[in-house]
Amino acid sequence: MIKVIYGKKGTGKSRRLIAIANERHTSSGENAVFIDHDCDRMYLIDRGIRFINASEFPIDGPKMFSGFVSGIAAQDYDLQAVYINSFMKIVKHPITSLEKMFGFLEVFSDRMNVELIISISSDEPMPAFLEKYIL
Repeated sequence: MIKVIYGKKGTGKSRRLIAIANERHTSSGENAVFIDHDCDRMYLIDRGIRFINASEFPIDGPKMFSGFVSGIAAQDYDLQAVYINSFMKIVKHPITSLEKMFGFLEVFSDRMNVELIISISSDEPMPAFLEKYIL
């Protein structure tokens, strides 16, 4: 299952994503990973959630990002959720060109039974293909 928090910069998407991750980990002990484009929010995440700074890896596009997330799931057999903040800064492609990648992520998420919760900042109107994922 994929869920998306979509909006303009500065509207509280990161805060909301962090609150969801922390609350779910505290209430259920969920095994989760939090991916961000830098370490600015690392200390806001519950220490039981694995934090990954994506800028340490050479991710350049949707295929590389898909492989990155697949690798994370492959090494952690009981992973339940992946929280992705600053998605557009990590993927580095226009949101309108990512429909195929979201199709892959949906199939991947369902097959691996891993929930993906993604925060997307954009000044552009939300593409129609994202509507079914909105949280």
